[in-house]
Amino acid sequence: MRPTQVLMGGGESPIGKHGKFLGGWGGFGGMPQKGIISYTLSANKQNPLAGVAHAAIFNTWRRFSAQVLYVAPPMIFFYYAMSWAVERNHYLNSKAGRQEFSEE
Repeated sequence: MRPTQVLMGGGESPIGKHGKFLGGWGGFGGMPQKGIISYTLSANKQNPLAGVAHAAIFNTWRRFSAQVLYVAPPMIFFYYAMSWAVERNHYLNSKAGRQEFSEE
């Protein structure tokens, strides 16, 4: 049976059945990869706050409009229920309310 590429690739320290050491955790000790190009921008040329205000406004609106139908109807319902309960409590504790519901 032929060992896989992962087992065959590795450092130079012989170990194990196939004679290759894969390296410690996170560093597999293999050959450096070829053909990978990375580009960077110097720190003084970057603008870390580019588009922050624009993105904040439109992202906030997008998130608000997505959630408003879940939050607003119960909030409106409970507001009107609470206002009815407060008015009813004021009436029941008034002179007219006490007369209406008195047991005499």
